Amino acid sequence: MTPYYLVAGSTVLLAALGLVMVYSASQIQALRYGLPPAFYLRKQAVAAAVGGLLLVGTARLPVRGHRLLACPLLVGAMALLALVQVPGLGRTINGNTNWLSLGGPFMLQPSEFAKAAFVVWGADLLARKQRHCLLDQWKHLLVPIVPMALMLLGLVLLGGDMGTAVILCAVLFGLLWVAGAPVRLFLTALAGAGLLSAVLITTSPHRLSRFACLGTMDLGPADQCWQVVHGTYALSTGGLFGNGIGAGIEKWGELPEPHTDFILAVTGEELGLVGTLSVLALFAALCAGGLKIAARARQPFVRLVAAGTVTWIATQASINIGGVLGLLPVAGVPLPLVSYGGSALIAVLYALGLLLAAARSEPAVGAALTTRSRLHPGHALARIRHRRRPPRR
Repeated sequence: MTPYYLVAGSTVLLAALGLVMVYSASQIQALRYGLPPAFYLRKQAVAAAVGGLLLVGTARLPVRGHRLLACPLLVGAMALLALVQVPGLGRTINGNTNWLSLGGPFMLQPSEFAKAAFVVWGADLLARKQRHCLLDQWKHLLVPIVPMALMLLGLVLLGGDMGTAVILCAVLFGLLWVAGAPVRLFLTALAGAGLLSAVLITTSPHRLSRFACLGTMDLGPADQCWQVVHGTYALSTGGLFGNGIGAGIEKWGELPEPHTDFILAVTGEELGLVGTLSVLALFAALCAGGLKIAARARQPFVRLVAAGTVTWIATQASINIGGVLGLLPVAGVPLPLVSYGGSALIAVLYALGLLLAAARSEPAVGAALTTRSRLHPGHALARIRHRRRPPRR
């Protein structure tokens, strides 16, 4: 039961901390736009409630149900990604066209759901091929999962979202690695991906400018490194225990996107080194529990879907944290479960529900959960009342 509780406990704690930090980091921005201070918190709380219900339902859905939903999820995600490119429906924010307008302030980011759909579909595809002993052939190992991944990458890159493209590549590599792909395949793929990334970066001045801010404390020409430098300022002024929740200074107009991409910087300023390391420890516990679930799984689909989910969350968290620390370019991806963003939160909670469903599919875990539910105080009280009921005459 330890991996199951590691994943469940880390998820709850990170989501709860995320709500607190979103409220603290977004108040100033909400007031600047003439909105109520709790505007962003209310939207995030609604997303957390929806995602929580989805997590519970997903965790209780049998593995067979998840496999039946694999193709519909992928088709739906690709349709939403295509709709983003339709004029009038897609919204461009900070240079990326990744959002689908739903009317008013409500928007949907289909690329977040594409990650979850690709994990489920890829795990189901590779599991079926493994059952028929086809993965030792190159054509069955790479087709159709690689062409489908390239189609998703194309739709994502049309919107300019390089961060999500990197995460999708990492998920693809993770699934193929667990499926038993040879090492030479990864060396060739990494060389090709590196070449393609170099072309995409050098042909875009916006992307190239982000690499100029690695490890620097200079604002640079036209203040292009403003966000990275002020993120470092926020982390450096937090000390050991921080300045207190709500007492951060950088979010008062100096740090762009304090409630989304750079929420870890606000966390470091207000909760200090202890708070920042606690966030890292919770992510480490979540990933450790997920890897343990994947290692103990008997069914290929369960092993693949658990590994794909952990790869997704670990890669996204590493990219976000590396950007805040100035070790990686700022890719514009949120910190899972913590950053503001309803689509990202719902998609990640769904993925973690998949991880819990993978854990529950183990006979020992399922039996333990069934036994503990029967030993719930309400069930025990009902049994006591039933025993004390006098016999009818």
